[in-house]
Parts: sequence; C-alpha cells; structure tokens
Amino acid sequence: MRNTDSTPAFNEKPLFGFAFDSTYPVISDADSCKDHRKRLRQRFMRAGTIALQDYEMLELILFRAIPRRNVKPLAKTLLARFGDFNRVISARPSLLAEVQGVGDAVVQELKIIEAAAHSLAQAKVLHTDVLSSWGALMRYCKTTMAHRETEQFRILFLDRKNVLIGDEEQQKGTVDHVPVYPREVAKRALELNASAVILVHNHPSGDPSPSQADIDMTILVENALRAIGVTVHDHIIVGKETDSSFRSLGLL
Repeated sequence: MRNTDSTPAFNEKPLFGFAFDSTYPVISDADSCKDHRKRLRQRFMRAGTIALQDYEMLELILFRAIPRRNVKPLAKTLLARFGDFNRVISARPSLLAEVQGVGDAVVQELKIIEAAAHSLAQAKVLHTDVLSSWGALMRYCKTTMAHRETEQFRILFLDRKNVLIGDEEQQKGTVDHVPVYPREVAKRALELNASAVILVHNHPSGDPSPSQADIDMTILVENALRAIGVTVHDHIIVGKETDSSFRSLGLL
C-alpha cells in the first residue's frame, strides 16, 4: 500500500535522482554573499590593506554602494578598465559611469574615498615646515596628482618660516598642456603674503621629464615673483611612478 503522508517511503526513488534532506539548509546566493563580505571585512580589520588585493579593496568600497549583490566582478572590471586601485578612485565620474554596473552610488563612494585620501595627505603637510617634511610633501603631491588624466598646475604658498599657508589649484589643462599666467601667480602670492612658493604640476603621460615649455614657463613665473620679492623654491613634476625636481636638475 502506498504511503499517503508527505514523506517519501523508504523504498521510493526520489524525483530527479536526489532526495531533499531538511536537516541541511539550502545556502542562498544572498547568504553566500553575506558570508563573503563578513570574511573580507574581518581580514581587513585583522591585517589592513596588506592582506587584500586591489580588487578586494574595491569590493569593500562597493559593499556600501551595492548592499546585496556580488560586487567582485564589478571590482575586477573597474581594475581592467583603469589599471589599479588608485586610478579607479581617481578616474573622472563621467568615465566611471561608462562602466556597466556603475551608478551614482558607486561613483559617490569612490569619490568620497578619493577626497578622504587627499584630505589626510594634506593634513600632514599643512601648517608645517615643508622643506623639513619633504617626504610627506611629495606623498601629498603624488596622492593628489599622479593619477590624473589631464594636466593640473598647483602652487604651494609658504611663509617666511617655509610653513605651508596655502595650496591652490591654479589651472587645469589638457592631456599635455596647462596654461599658466605668471601675473596671476604673483597676484595671489601678494594676497596671501607669501614669501616663497613651490610649483607643482603633473604629466599624465607618466614621464616627469621637464619639457622646454615647462622650463620656459618656470622662468617667466620666477621672474614675475622675483620682482615682488617671492622665492621659487622648486618646480616639481609628478609622474605616474617617479617625479622630477627643477632644483635637483639644476634648472632653478
């Protein structure tokens, strides 16, 4: 006689060749994703970034923007598109938005991380004697400029004790040119009562070697500032991996 309750009889063959055992719960995709996120966060808290690869660091950021989805594929897509973690968080919002799966929430989280990195790096040099904290200054310059896709010209304004009193972006340009106006540089130095400046700009190509245009522009700025008693301590060109110093090269 056939068993009429809901439990299969001992000698019945289960449908599709397997039987469901209620003592082992089914692991849903959501449960698996939650466990992965928990493990990744625990690894980060135990050992920091040294324990994580770039795509895993991106996952930690993407967790906040995309709460209930596997974000590993998107993290790896972003790295494939932009190259590394720094270039991902530094990428222009319009370029980030071109990547499938990247919405406003993702762009916002990445830009928050970028802004926080810049703020932390700046805090280590602002109101300090930059000439005695040169390593921190260079780290700040690289953090803010090394991964930009267009040229940017910044001026670091110093007082008589070489304390950083101002850090201002003067101009943005194209991939290989940024316009600089010596008269405007001199005007701003007077407004801030600066005694010296350090000029900084980046080369998106990655090669920090000064071009003839860089050299000519530096001479014009130096002449304009000398006329009002302001010293140009250096002109730093930031590349992807290395940088160059006009003073070290004998160009100042």
